[in-house]
Amino acid sequence: QVQLVESGGGLVQAGGSLRVSCAVSGRTISSFAMGWFRQAPGKERDFVAAITWSGMYTYYADSVKGRFTISRDNAINTVYLQMNSLKPEDTAVYYCAARDRPMYPVAEWEYRHRGKYDYWGQGTQVTVSS
Repeated sequence: QVQLVESGGGLVQAGGSLRVSCAVSGRTISSFAMGWFRQAPGKERDFVAAITWSGMYTYYADSVKGRFTISRDNAINTVYLQMNSLKPEDTAVYYCAARDRPMYPVAEWEYRHRGKYDYWGQGTQVTVSS
């Protein structure tokens, strides 16, 4: 049984930094593409960042590009989201997601689509105060 557990959320002032982690169990993380999504109150769950199976490619939402960095450590089955220069509008519950590798080449848009992910964590709250 695959499980994803996020940690590292919290309260931070605008301009500050935070790193959230996602620990994967049940299967080796190298079999998954990994993504981060976030959901603010009353809004849909939006794409934040993704990293391919190899870790060679990363993708970001325009709103976080240049401020956030996604990375993975396959040795410890963990994926990270380093968040710098945080803004109040980054306040949300952050979710980790994993996608099994399909038998066809994956287009970039699929990494950004929450419906393409197979497993989800329970989320971790990130609050940025102004």
